[in-house]
Amino acid sequence: MMFGAFLAGPQPASGQAAASPWAFPLMMVAIFAIFYFLMIAPQRKKQKKHQQEVASLTSGRQIITIGGIVGTIVGFKKDDRLGDLIELRVGSGTTISILRSAVGRIVDTEKPEIK
Repeated sequence: MMFGAFLAGPQPASGQAAASPWAFPLMMVAIFAIFYFLMIAPQRKKQKKHQQEVASLTSGRQIITIGGIVGTIVGFKKDDRLGDLIELRVGSGTTISILRSAVGRIVDTEKPEIK
């Protein structure tokens, strides 16, 4: 008899309403929905936009890598082991190869150059 009472859970005191068995699951769904719409969805949108910009890079664009290196794209290569590489001019006569996934930010080069 005691085991059956244990499985039933605590009984509400007289005069109190019993809690709904759906209250906790609904609260968890509501919290997940809030996190999704306030944090996950905007981050996915931003990541998708960045991936599209990186996929459409062309020579002559200036970028900043995730490591903080600033340079101008001079070409593209495909490596069997590493994947897509970008040839980056970082100084006069100095070029390095970086992974396409290492592009952190694309600098707007649409500003007119000062001569």
